[in-house]
Amino acid sequence: MSLPDPWERAARRIADADGLLVTAGAGMGVDSGLPDFRGERGFWRAYPAIARLGLSFPQMANPSWFRKDPRLAWAFYGHRLSLYRATPPHAGFGMLLEMGAGLPCGCHVLTSNVDGHFQQSGFDPERIEECHGSIHHLQCTLPCCEEIWEASATDIEIDEKTFRAVGDLPTCPRCGALARPNILMFGDDSWIESRTGRQTALLRHWIGHLAAEKRPLVIVEIGAGHAVPTIRQSSEYYAARLQATLIRINPRDHEVHGPPHIALPMGGLAGIEGIRQAWGKALARPA
Repeated sequence: MSLPDPWERAARRIADADGLLVTAGAGMGVDSGLPDFRGERGFWRAYPAIARLGLSFPQMANPSWFRKDPRLAWAFYGHRLSLYRATPPHAGFGMLLEMGAGLPCGCHVLTSNVDGHFQQSGFDPERIEECHGSIHHLQCTLPCCEEIWEASATDIEIDEKTFRAVGDLPTCPRCGALARPNILMFGDDSWIESRTGRQTALLRHWIGHLAAEKRPLVIVEIGAGHAVPTIRQSSEYYAARLQATLIRINPRDHEVHGPPHIALPMGGLAGIEGIRQAWGKALARPA
């Protein structure tokens, strides 16, 4: 008798769980057509104008540019804001939402992505922790206060030849200084973390409830690599704390530390689709 395939084992774990924690890194957005900035070459392919300047992603994603060259900074973040708004999330988001909605304690999300695609896909905003912030929210560059506001009225025009923002740039409604995205950047000592801090508290409260009630949890991690290991480390921490199964989906960094954890060495959408198909079959079986 052959053993169940990894999709069937993963689907069975989800069907038997009381809660689903989705943890997602940059690889989650690749199947939607978003760049993951993996390595300098990947970043430079997405932004050839920045390649000509010889700047890596960590160098460009630094708050100092809002002081040194604000029109370059806003060309970079304004382009990303427009891209994330215009790009529909792939079908895997909806599949995860569907599977999580059927569990007694529902689903929570922890993501390092700033694109807002989980909210756009219908996930409850009160059940999403964006540990690096969100490009859809702004703050003062100084900052003069702790205020964070939505970027819904922000639309950056970019001169593609010079890769500079043109026209008016966003400003702080309190002091009039230049505004910036409420994103945790590299070397960032001015990020206002209150919004993310509240999200963190909600996730920890949910995890605490599951732990106290000894409710079974399954963690599905998608596209989280070693370069910025925040998501991987969080997945492993919560798996150890709640003795939960970790299902790690990644075409490269997919290794897990033995059973009951499950490795799916593939892209996010392919992995989610396989689990969803097996999950549907599992639910259709007679009791």
